This record gives sequence, C-alpha cells and structure tokens, in this order.
Amino acid sequence: MEHLAPEQTTTRPTTRPPAAAYRNLVVATVGFTLTFWAWSLIAPLGGDFKERLDLSSFSQSLLVAVPVIVGALGRVPVGALTDRYGAKLMFPLVAALTIVPVLLVIPARDSFVAMLGVGFLLGIGGTTFAIGIPLVNSWFPPAHRGVALGIFGMGMGGVALSGYFTPRMAKQSENLPFLVVAVALAAYALIALFLITDRPDRPIPTSPLAARLGQAGRLRVTWELSFLYAIGFGGIVAFGVYLPTYLKTWYELDPTDAGTKAAGFALVTVIFRPIGGWLSDRIHPATVTAFALAVVALFAIVQAFDPHLHPLGTICFLVMAAGLGTASGSVFALVSQVTPQPQVGSVTGIVGAMGGLGGFVPPLVMGAVYSAKNSYSIGFMLLSDLALAGCVYAYGRMRNLGAERP
Repeated sequence: MEHLAPEQTTTRPTTRPPAAAYRNLVVATVGFTLTFWAWSLIAPLGGDFKERLDLSSFSQSLLVAVPVIVGALGRVPVGALTDRYGAKLMFPLVAALTIVPVLLVIPARDSFVAMLGVGFLLGIGGTTFAIGIPLVNSWFPPAHRGVALGIFGMGMGGVALSGYFTPRMAKQSENLPFLVVAVALAAYALIALFLITDRPDRPIPTSPLAARLGQAGRLRVTWELSFLYAIGFGGIVAFGVYLPTYLKTWYELDPTDAGTKAAGFALVTVIFRPIGGWLSDRIHPATVTAFALAVVALFAIVQAFDPHLHPLGTICFLVMAAGLGTASGSVFALVSQVTPQPQVGSVTGIVGAMGGLGGFVPPLVMGAVYSAKNSYSIGFMLLSDLALAGCVYAYGRMRNLGAERP
C-alpha cells in the first residue's frame, strides 16, 4: 500500500552525518569509479576492435553492449547480497573479481568470440552501484541523503576516465590500460577491506535471497523507479558506450578525438548527478526528474536533425548530458524516499539493473538503424519520446508518493 507524504521535504530531521559516513562515501565513490572504468574498457577501443576483427556495425555494438547487460543484471543479486552481507565484504570482493576479466582482454583481443566472453565477465565491474547505494543510504540521514547519493553517483565518471585515458594509454602500449586498471583494482580492494564499514545498526534481512528479491519485485515503486532510471541512467550508459562510434562514423572524427568528446559528455553527467541529488533535497525529486527529462526530450529532437557538430551538435550533447545526469541523481533520491530501509539494496539492484538494461538496447538499435538507413535520426527521436514519457509520469504520478510498506 502507498500513502501520501505531502510534507516529506519540509519535515526531515537535521541530524548531521557522522565522520564515518563521509569516509565510507569517499571510499565507495573511488571504488565505483575504478570498477566503472574497468566496466567500460572495451567501448573506447570499439573502433580498434572493429578494424582488428573486421566487425560489422551491429557486431561492434554487440561487443561494447555485452558488459552493460551483464553488469545490469548482476546488480539484482549483488544488491540483495549487500543487504545480507554488507558492503564491507561485497565491495573489495567485487573489485578483486573484476581484475580477472580486465587481464583476460590481453590474450582475447584477436578473437570476437573470446572478446564476447571477456565482455560478459567485465560486467562484474558494473555491479558495484548496487553495493554503494545501500551503504551510503544507511549512513546518511534523509536531509543529506540526496546529495550524498549524488556524490556517490559521480563514480560513473569512471566512464569518462576510460574514454579519455584508455585510448591514449593504448597508443603507448596496447596492454597498458588493462595493466594499469588491474593494479588500481588490486590496490583498491586491499584499501576497501580496511576502510569500508557497515553501519552497526543497519537492518540485516534474514529471509532467503529469492524471497527478498520477490518482495522487492512486488513493490509497485520498484518498477516505476526502474522505468525512470532506465531513461536517465540508461541514456548515460548508452551514450558512454556508443557515442565514440557515433562521432567517428557520423562526424568522421578520429578515435582519440571521439573518445575525448565522449569523455566530456560523461564528465558533464558526473557533475550534474550530485546537482540532481542536491536539488532533490530542496525540491521534490519527482519534479526535478520531470524537468530534467523534458530538457533531454527537447534537445534529442534537435540532434535528430543532424546539426553541425560545432557549435549546435556539441551544445545538444552537453545539455542532454546535464539533463540525464540530473535525472539519474534525482531518481535515486526518490528511491531513498519511497523504499523501506531494509529493502534498499534489493530495490537498488532491480532499479540499477533496469538502468543498465536501458543502456544495453540503444547501442544495438543505433547500430541496426544506421546499417539499415544510413542515419541515426530515428534513434534520437526514440530517445525524445522516452524522455517525454518519463517526464509526464514523474510529474503526474511520482510527486505524491511516500514510502511503500513491505
């Protein structure tokens, strides 16, 4: 059952977070950044893999999208496991496991089938989102939760780091980016083992994993939030994995320039994610989400008409990045308001999975549409339609929700 909470944004307690909350926020954000860099290692080199393996546009899209779908679906069990075992165990464990596929890229790079297998395993790195959200959510009181979750969400800047540094490192030595990321993950796993602490009084569920996921899945808000996050974060992931290919194909940029501009897009989303959380601490997060998605819808229409990259195309991409980043931050501020605390990890896993899946489909659609029509306009019009639908739903339905009872 749902109940109205019309004064929830004005009656929050003003309890200050403890020092441990900030320590956990910093360490979790660093871990999220590194694992996201690992998660997106293939995308900036997509053009190189296309030439090396003689791939079609669709095959290239599939190669960069496989880690996205695995990372998305993996958030469901990882979020539920975090509810049960805590981030102190899960964060260093997942960081350490991600080292394996990062190093496997080196021997697998000359085989498309082997790269698909490695991409599948790289998806592990994309699951840490479902570890950090319940950790940060438990340490910060409601009045500070929106901005804290937004700051943690800045860890998706790992995509920007990957877009900028990975191709440059690969120019120096084709193995260098994978060795650097593997060493960084190993160092982080060791540090996180000592510095991440779960809140002592956090509720620990005792029911089986399947039962907890089923309970989270029966909450209507789980799927409403999933829809909104699939648009906001899904858009970020889709642009992160496909924008270098789009810029190289449509605007004929070289791979390094395309990767740099894609990194700039990702950087803007990173900056605006905590802004979305900060605004949600002051305005209802559903209102923030609706406004941000309306902006995305408008500028996606403009980009569908294929403007010149300088300046209009660049403006379109940067404004869409700001809107998607803001929406991603505000949706998870909404999660903290409408989800029972013991189920935050499970709900986060499902919502995060849907966000990742939202990023899996567009690259495949864009690759298929371009192969068939030699144009990307249809893809941008579809983004506009989805963003507008999310805008209407967030404003019309989600503004009046309080926490659902389990």
